[in-house]
Amino acid sequence: MKSMLILLLALNFWDQQLAFDNITKAISTGNVTALEPYLDKSVEISILEQENVYGKTEAVQILKNFFLKNKPVTFSQMHTGQSKGKEAQYSIGSMSTATGTYRVYTYVRVEGDKCFVQEIRFDKE
Repeated sequence: MKSMLILLLALNFWDQQLAFDNITKAISTGNVTALEPYLDKSVEISILEQENVYGKTEAVQILKNFFLKNKPVTFSQMHTGQSKGKEAQYSIGSMSTATGTYRVYTYVRVEGDKCFVQEIRFDKE
């Protein structure tokens, strides 16, 4: 019984990590279609000095427009972490584009084995 519980917890953690990796990969390649299933119902998006909370549909359009103008060339993840209660994960990375380099911050809410992006920030480095 104990080993079954440990196995279920390990699988849950693995699913969370896979989802988080998929989110990071989608952002690093500018693939909003791959990112969309992970967006929460509302997403706080900050691009340079403009910051707002958008519904999922509008967030998709904002991100598509951003990546159309700023196609990622390289992306390196510098730091990841999670909250003490493990209900959230975050990532800080550096993304180079033809228009410049951006520091990318992503905050993800974890619910069971699912991850939901709640905040994405793009700050010029």
